Amino acid sequence: AHQLDLKHAQLVAFGSTRRKNCNAAEDTNLEALINAGTKAVAVFGKCWFLHVKEILSTTAEENFRMISDTCRYLKEQGKTVFFDAEHFFDGYKHNPLYAMQALRAAADAGACKLILCDTNGGCFPDEIRTITAEAVKAFPGRIGIHCHNDTGCAVADTLAAVKAGADHVQGTYIGFGERCGNTNLSTVIADLQ
Repeated sequence: AHQLDLKHAQLVAFGSTRRKNCNAAEDTNLEALINAGTKAVAVFGKCWFLHVKEILSTTAEENFRMISDTCRYLKEQGKTVFFDAEHFFDGYKHNPLYAMQALRAAADAGACKLILCDTNGGCFPDEIRTITAEAVKAFPGRIGIHCHNDTGCAVADTLAAVKAGADHVQGTYIGFGERCGNTNLSTVIADLQ
């Protein structure tokens, strides 16, 4: 892969956990992430049991294996692994234990950061701060935040997560992104300064 000479940034390949009922080493999507030639890889995995059941059509146990197998395999390939906990806040509100077990599966398998995703963009800052604080308590120094802007709260939500102890922020320049956009890094960077 072609390496760019970046001074302050690092490219990160992005994809999902392995498919259900397969070996991580045989998953073509994970192979593509490895072949991207980046030092770091971000993978998203399901943290809301509703989606595990209705979208993946699998069991809680298999979902946890999908997360841990993926993170472990990528780590064994020499990658820095970021785990994007998809629908974490929705999952936590529905079943806190399940959502935290998904984080545990990634953490124990070598993910260096566990990024809590407000994938629907439906949370308010007080919810983000309270739930993020619980995750920080369980995984100190390893929590990040990834917010969507459907309620117009992505920047406020991100700042609330940082105040609760998150030390990794995901977002986009001027908030560009699907639906109503993502956290606006142009604002967040200035606000954090």
